[in-house]
Amino acid sequence: MDTAPVFLFILLVFANRYVFGLYLKLVKGRRFDETTSTYEPTVTIVVPLFNEGRSIYDTILSLIALDYPREKLSVTVVDDCSTDDSYDWACRAAALHPEQVQVLRNPHNMGKRKGINHAVRETHAEIVVSVDSDVLVDPRAVRELVARFTAPDIAAVGGRVHVTNANENWLSRMQTIKYFFGQELLKNLERSLQSVMCLSGCLTAYRRHVLLELEPILEDRNVFGVPIKYGEDRFLTRQIVKAGYRTLLTLDAFCYTKAPTTLTAYFNQQLRWKRSNVIDFVCGLQHAWRLHPLVGVHYLSMFALLLVYPFIIIMHLQNGDFVPLIAFHVELLGLLAVIYHFHPSTRRLAPQFRVHPIWFLPMAVLMPTAYLILTPLGLFTLHSSSWETRGHGAVVPGKIS
Repeated sequence: MDTAPVFLFILLVFANRYVFGLYLKLVKGRRFDETTSTYEPTVTIVVPLFNEGRSIYDTILSLIALDYPREKLSVTVVDDCSTDDSYDWACRAAALHPEQVQVLRNPHNMGKRKGINHAVRETHAEIVVSVDSDVLVDPRAVRELVARFTAPDIAAVGGRVHVTNANENWLSRMQTIKYFFGQELLKNLERSLQSVMCLSGCLTAYRRHVLLELEPILEDRNVFGVPIKYGEDRFLTRQIVKAGYRTLLTLDAFCYTKAPTTLTAYFNQQLRWKRSNVIDFVCGLQHAWRLHPLVGVHYLSMFALLLVYPFIIIMHLQNGDFVPLIAFHVELLGLLAVIYHFHPSTRRLAPQFRVHPIWFLPMAVLMPTAYLILTPLGLFTLHSSSWETRGHGAVVPGKIS
């Protein structure tokens, strides 16, 4: 089989994500990340909770201390029937700030999305900020998110995620660079066209009325009658775009989390993301044609790559030339590592958030392994409803720049 067309396709996808997106960013200039200083709405921060233990206490206290008018800021924690002492720790934090913190508990385990919907119904704030229970948020994050709602049809604004245990081991170092590219460069095309297709639940602000408008769809998410509880962030973002709203991402609002430091935890995370990707791409085919043409082509090409790449790996294994394939990955990732090292944004990071670029090279093995094993495994475990919590506590942020 001639692999030239396949590799040409991969290079085109690569150029679309890295080169054309950067070009559009440069063309838009200051309009790429517009802000307003006149919008200061009421905000509630929603924290879906499941088995985070004492770390939820630290998370709540950090949210109360955010740089935003106290009378316009509240926190709602929704416990999804945790089996540990998470609910008790949340209540302890709420007792310290009863006027600002509300702790809800679902009647039974319902999943993250329905937990958030529960909180949205209970609040009357104009903006709902979704924050994962295992992160800490930068003090200015809410201000930076709110400042991007420059027009009524902007329905959601996401922030970036910094890895706090960047230099803990080789795996956390590799993921630090992966996170960097995922947020700094790979979304430039979607950001330029204001149709970001996946905003992280770690830190994203939504107009409450849009969440209420979409609630019937969000509450009844299933595939062939099987309820789907994972990938809710990607699903919600796609539904917002499908409804005709704009979605943005700003790197000026950020939060802090820990990356997995064991291969088991890493592959569990990747499996969850693979399931989410498969479900999202398949269900999104019916309305991909309604996206901006460039975003639509980008969306469909990423789906094609997800399906085709495992077969490329198998083909190389059968032909006995797997080593040249890995060598190709090493060369490509080496180029990206150099870009990471010299990128201005990397230079602005505090030392504890920077890693040596050589640690990106293990992706040359882990990436094809994830595609080969986890893509088909994800296809056969789409019925999974586990939260698959990462099981680590909150982290203490340091200075970014």
